[in-house]
Amino acid sequence: MTSFADRVANAAAAVRQIFPETPLQENDYLSRKFGARVLLKREDLTPVRSYKIRGAFNFFRKALAEGNEAELFVCASAGNHAQGFAFVCRHFGRRGVVFMPVTTPQQKIDKTRLFGAEYVEIRLVGDFFDECYRAAFEFTEQSGAHMVPPFDHKDIIEGQATVAYEIADQMPGARVPDIVLLPVGGGGLAAGVSHYFAERGRVPRFVFCEPAGAPSLKESLAADKRVKLAKVDNFVDGAAVAEIGREPFRHLKGFSQDDVRLVPENRLCATMIEMLNVEGVVLEPAGALAIDALKDFPRKEIKGKTVVAVVSGGNFDFERLPDVKERALRFEGLKKYFIIRFPQRPGALRDFLEMLGPDDDIARFEYLKKSARNFGSVLIGIETKDRRNFDLLLANFDTHGVQYQDITENETLAGFII
Repeated sequence: MTSFADRVANAAAAVRQIFPETPLQENDYLSRKFGARVLLKREDLTPVRSYKIRGAFNFFRKALAEGNEAELFVCASAGNHAQGFAFVCRHFGRRGVVFMPVTTPQQKIDKTRLFGAEYVEIRLVGDFFDECYRAAFEFTEQSGAHMVPPFDHKDIIEGQATVAYEIADQMPGARVPDIVLLPVGGGGLAAGVSHYFAERGRVPRFVFCEPAGAPSLKESLAADKRVKLAKVDNFVDGAAVAEIGREPFRHLKGFSQDDVRLVPENRLCATMIEMLNVEGVVLEPAGALAIDALKDFPRKEIKGKTVVAVVSGGNFDFERLPDVKERALRFEGLKKYFIIRFPQRPGALRDFLEMLGPDDDIARFEYLKKSARNFGSVLIGIETKDRRNFDLLLANFDTHGVQYQDITENETLAGFII
C-alpha cells in the first residue's frame, strides 16, 4: 500500500493537468510589519481562486480511475467548493448538479455556472446550507448519483494536501518553515497539510486559524471529540462550519486546543482592507484568516522565523465591501454609534455639532422616535481619524450633560439598526 505522502505526490502531478503550482511568495510588507520572514501560499491564484479545486479534482480522478459508473455527480455548496466542483465537471466531461441555498449571492451562482458551462445544473434550495445539504443528499440517494463532499473524505484531504507538497518543494534550500498558518473550516486543508509534513518527517509548528464565531476545531479539541456548535457566525462564510469533519478530525485530534487561534470577524475585516489597500490583494474573509492570525504573535515569538501563511481564497463579492469597511472601522475604533436623547428645542443640533472635533464626521443621523414630550431619540454614527478623538468627544458629552448610549459593540442592536 502506498504511503499518504506518495499518494499526495501522485495527486500533485495529476492536478498539473488543469493548473500550475500556485506561488509561494515572500511578502516584504508583512515581513517588515511582523519582524519575520512571511511567505504567502497564494491559493487565491488557482483557476477558481481557491484551493478547493484540488480536492474536487482528486476525488473525481480517483472515482473515475476506480471505474465508478455514476453518470451524475452532486455537491452542496454556497461558494468555493461549488466552483471547484463545476470546473472539474467540465474538465472531465461529467454532468454535475450543484445545490446552493436560495440566499447565495448571484455572483457566486454566475461563477459556478461559468466554470461548469453545459455540464453543470444549479438548483437553489432552502434559505440555509443545512436545508440545501439535505436536499442534495436526498437527491443523491434517489438518483444514484455520486456525492462529492467539501471536506469530509480521504480523497478530498489527499487533494488538499498537494498544497503541502508544493510548499515543501518551493521552500528555499528545501528548508522546513518554522510556522505554518492554516485556515480551518471543515478541516480538509488543515488535515491534509499537517499529515503530509508529519509523514515526511519535516514538521513545522502548525497554527490553525478559525473564525471566532465558528470555533468547531478548538471546541472539539477541548472536548477530545467532535462538537457540533449550536450557533455559528456566518460572516466568514468559507470557514463558518458548525462541526469539523469526521475524517479531518481523525488527523487533527492529536493537536492541542492551544494550537488554534480564533480570529475576531471585525479584526479580519481590517486585515482584508489593509491587504487590498497596501498590497492590492483581494481576499475573501476565509482567505485572510491566516494573515490576520499573525497579529496574535508576540513580536519576540516570531522574530526572524520563517512563517508560511496559506491564503485559501479570493472569491470576494464586492457588494460586501461596505460591510467589510464598516466592520474594520469599528474594530480600529475609528467609528462609533450612539443613541442620544436629544432635546426638542431650537439650537439643540447646533450645540451638539459644536462638541465635535475637527476630524470628527457624522456618518449617520437618524431620528428614531419621540421618547418624551421634550426629547427624542437619535441614532448617530460618528467617524474620526484617530481613535483617541472619541475620548475627547465623550468628555464633551459628559461636560454638557448629554444623555447617550454607545451601541457600537452591542451586536444585537447593531444587527437591527446599523
